[in-house]
Amino acid sequence: MAKKPTARTEFVMFDVVYEDGSQRSNRKVDASLLGGLDGDEPAKTAIMEQDRAISEKSGIPPLAIKSIKRSGK
Repeated sequence: MAKKPTARTEFVMFDVVYEDGSQRSNRKVDASLLGGLDGDEPAKTAIMEQDRAISEKSGIPPLAIKSIKRSGK
């Protein structure tokens, strides 16, 4: 019996530098959000949403993002 194909989600990895100087590497962002006229700007919004969800679970306020860049560049 043939297997049903599953949807594949492509991710782009980003390195994030926060205002306090700390860095997080290899943050995943859905590739479908990127490209077009905005370039990588939607990645910052996606990472901020991830940080907000993490802070709600941990009780620690999210840090302000200073810069992002694609991992490996």
